[in-house]
Parts: sequence; structure tokens; C-alpha cells
Amino acid sequence: MAQEKPLILVTNDDGITAPGIRALISVMSEIGDVFVVAPDSPQSGMGHAITVNNTIYCDPITIDKNAPQKEFSCSGTPADCVKMASREVMPRKPDLCVSGINHGSNSAINVIYSGTMSAAVEAGIEGIPAIGFSLLDYGMNADFEPSKKFVRTIVENVLKNGLPKGLVLNVNIPRLPEKEIKGVKICRQANAHWVEKFDKRINPMGREYYWLSGTFVNEDKGEDTDEWALSQGYVSIVPTQFDLTAHHFIQQLNNWPLHD
Repeated sequence: MAQEKPLILVTNDDGITAPGIRALISVMSEIGDVFVVAPDSPQSGMGHAITVNNTIYCDPITIDKNAPQKEFSCSGTPADCVKMASREVMPRKPDLCVSGINHGSNSAINVIYSGTMSAAVEAGIEGIPAIGFSLLDYGMNADFEPSKKFVRTIVENVLKNGLPKGLVLNVNIPRLPEKEIKGVKICRQANAHWVEKFDKRINPMGREYYWLSGTFVNEDKGEDTDEWALSQGYVSIVPTQFDLTAHHFIQQLNNWPLHD
């Protein structure tokens, strides 16, 4: 008897027609039975936002004629897409959720703001093994071909070995030809951040408005971080958890005079 194919949910934050998700779908369709539930428009930087004050639409859509996957365009956020997929669209809970391939980095502090990773985290919360994939190229004409080999290898390993409950993988891929990518490094998240500023301007009606801009600063000199690995030509994998408890500080906090 043929082994049943894994059921795979594909989503993203760049929108269902973005080149990155189309590349991810093409790889996943060779591995399992694919459902795509992704935003109908770009949702970058949405983090883990969910829709609570508006209606959500989730409509079947055909983008690749005769393709095997089933696709749905959702008006909600990336986290909404995962909730909708697992509760309304898919015949059962998926065996895996993959999010991406994002157009741009989600390394270091960017993981906090990322809609790509928030979709993966939402899947993890629901007990679904999940991976977020990002390519360090923000262009809509980015070349995703070199990413496919690494996406396939990582996905096959997760399907074979599973992931601990409460943990998802944050995978970032350098913008390099495949032959120049040195391999894969398991990393920690770099202690790096954005130094932000607002560019204030005046619109034609005389009203002030702002554009957020900034400079990315990495003061982490460790050679075990995602930023280091990417700068050296490696794919970085950071095991990421959504339990934000600072466990190391609990005992010290218990020593504060807070109790009657």
C-alpha cells in the first residue's frame, strides 16, 4: 500500500501571488498534498496581528492552472490564514505548516515583526510543526531557485524527525547562487536591533506625515548567530519558541518585597 502523503499548509505574508510563495508551493507539491491559505495582499510587518473588528473573507482561487494544490485567498493577516486553514478550509489538521519564502530577512530582531514567522508561530501554537523561510532579497524579481534545495532538505528532516511542542524553525537563506552557499548552520538569534527614525514630510494639503526608516545595528560579535552565519554564506536555522517567559529571572523576582 502506498504511503499517505503528508498534508502541508503553505502560507506567507507577501501575498498569495508573490514569487516567494509560488516557489515554496512548487517544492511542497513534490513532497505532499498542499493547501494554500495566504493573504490576498501584502501583510509584511504585521507580526502576530489577528482580525477581531472586521469580517474575514477566504475564497478559493486558481493561480496555476492544472496545479495539484488547493488555494484560498484570505483577507486576513498571516496568523488569521493559519487559523482559517486549520479550522475551516483543510480536511484535518496539517502535518506541517510552511510560511514564506519571504522577500527579505527575518533574522535577529526581525522575527518579532515578521508576518512570515508569526504564521509559523501560530501553527506551532496549534500543535502543528512549522517552519518560516526567508530569502535575503527584498526584490519581487528575487531568484528563489537556489533556496529550493535547502527548503526541501529542511522540510524532509522535519517531517521525518518532528519538532518539540512549542518550537518552530526560523530559516534564513543568503542571497547567493546555490554553488556559493556553504551549507547550513544551527544558530541562536543575534542580539541586534534597528535604530529607527521617522522622516517627516508635508503632503500637498499641508498635513504632516511620516515614513519609518532606520539603520540595522548588530553589536553581537558571536560566531554562533544567524547574522554571522548569513554574512559567511550559510543558511541559518534558529529554533524559535513562543514562550516569552524569562525563566532565568523568576527566582530573582521572587526575592523582591512584593508579597504581603
